[in-house]
Amino acid sequence: MPLLNHSLDAQTPMTPAIGQLNTLGIRHRLHKYVHDAKAVSYGLEASKKLGVNPARVFKTLVVDAGNHSLAVAVLPVHQQLNLKQMAKAIGTKKVAMANPTLVSRSSGYVLGGISPLGQKRQLVTVIDERALVHSSIFVSGGQRGLEIELAASTFADATKATFGTIT
Repeated sequence: MPLLNHSLDAQTPMTPAIGQLNTLGIRHRLHKYVHDAKAVSYGLEASKKLGVNPARVFKTLVVDAGNHSLAVAVLPVHQQLNLKQMAKAIGTKKVAMANPTLVSRSSGYVLGGISPLGQKRQLVTVIDERALVHSSIFVSGGQRGLEIELAASTFADATKATFGTIT
C-alpha cells in the first residue's frame, strides 16, 4: 500500500514531527495505538500492538558526544546501540547515553515519545543501515502511542541523517 500525506482528523494529535513532514510535503502514514503505561519497551509495544515486525520499528536514542553535543541514533527496537560504532559514525572518540533531562529539553519530547523528526534543535542523526532493506519503517510520531511510517531514504532526507552500522 503506498504511503500518503496523512490528513489529520480530530482524534490525531499534531506533533512537531507530523508538522515537519507536512511542511516538507513528505509522504507518510500515521499509526495510533493505546499505550500501556506498564510497557517496559515502548518500541516493542508499538511493534506488537501494530502487528509489525520489530525489524521495521525503529527507536530513537540520544547520545552525548562530549563538548555539550548531542546526536541521535535510530535503530531497530530489538537491537542494542553499539556506542563505539555510533562514535565512529559521527566522527568522535566516544559517546555515552545522554541525560534524559537534557534529551527532553533538547528534543521537546517526553521519553518514550521522542521522535527523530521535529526536534527543537536539529541534531546529527545516524540511522542504522538495516532500515534500507525495508520499503518503509516506523519511527515515533512524537508521543507515546503514535508511530509514523515512511520510506527510510525519505526519513533520512527529512532529518539530514546518514546511514551507518550502529548496532
